[in-house]
Amino acid sequence: MTPRSSREVQLASRPQGLPTPQDFALVERPLPDLDDGQVLVRNLLMSVDPYMRGRMNDVPSYVPPFQLDQALEGGAVGEVIESRSDSMSIGDIVLHGLGWRDFAVGAAGGFRRVDPAAAPLSAYLGVLGMPGLTAYAGLLEVAAMKEGDVVFVSGAAGAVGSLVGQIAKLKGASRVIGSAGSAAKVEHVLGLGFDAAFDYKQEPVRRQLRDAAPDGIDVYFDNVGGDHLEAAIGSLRLHGRVALCGAISAYNETQAPPGPRNLALAIGRRLTLRGFIVNDHNHLRGVFTEDVGGWLREGRLRWEQTTVQGLENAPAAFIGLLQGENTGKMIVELAGERL
Repeated sequence: MTPRSSREVQLASRPQGLPTPQDFALVERPLPDLDDGQVLVRNLLMSVDPYMRGRMNDVPSYVPPFQLDQALEGGAVGEVIESRSDSMSIGDIVLHGLGWRDFAVGAAGGFRRVDPAAAPLSAYLGVLGMPGLTAYAGLLEVAAMKEGDVVFVSGAAGAVGSLVGQIAKLKGASRVIGSAGSAAKVEHVLGLGFDAAFDYKQEPVRRQLRDAAPDGIDVYFDNVGGDHLEAAIGSLRLHGRVALCGAISAYNETQAPPGPRNLALAIGRRLTLRGFIVNDHNHLRGVFTEDVGGWLREGRLRWEQTTVQGLENAPAAFIGLLQGENTGKMIVELAGERL
């Protein structure tokens, strides 16, 4: 039977610092009747990602901020349960951007069909989805990693960082170093094939990075910012490159963090520091899918996830993500069985 209403998570207030449960509200709203060209999708899985924290602030950015008392948005995988579009059929499994709700209604063009037989559905939110393309494009196109490079990855146990390090090794990096936030995560990163890893909470990043790469690094993939970026600048060799993907260390700060104090080194060392947004690199999706799909089939690329059950627990999953409680991709499972 077609549902008449859907639960959704709304932004109740704009967080000051780390979000709290009170910044979110679980609301039930009626579902509209479908117009021609639209589909109704029952969401099975949704993603929480660090970039969502920036959208909770009412500031200009590359993507509009979330609106108060409106549903949040994000990646999700679901099943079409009603269709008024010739391009989508009931039973199709689709990837889309209307997460944070049990059911999604929209134009069929906003949903992309995926193959549930080719990979677990959560892979389309991780290794075969936005995080995977972010890792691939950031390392190979933005940072222009070459065979023989020494690569440093921060946030190496996360959804993006864990893939960056493995792709670097698969593409011929001579040494890959990762930072993570606990001894258990360090062991996990080493188990993925990183040559070295360290717990950034134990000693200064600058010291640990120099110990791990005494001759310097060529590429830094930045998911953290702050002391990690400063340490990387200090260790980069001539013509070193930085892919500026994220700065999670500053996302919950209420005051602007200080910039790297050694940025002047970029001049003499001819460094390249380049920020990027994954949507600017969709032209790589074909080769990305071919490469990553092949590595997965051959067992050469591992991916991990942390799963939280229930839409009502999505805010807690997101807050936990910002506090480093995940290993690999953080996924919220909304429905255990397909219709």
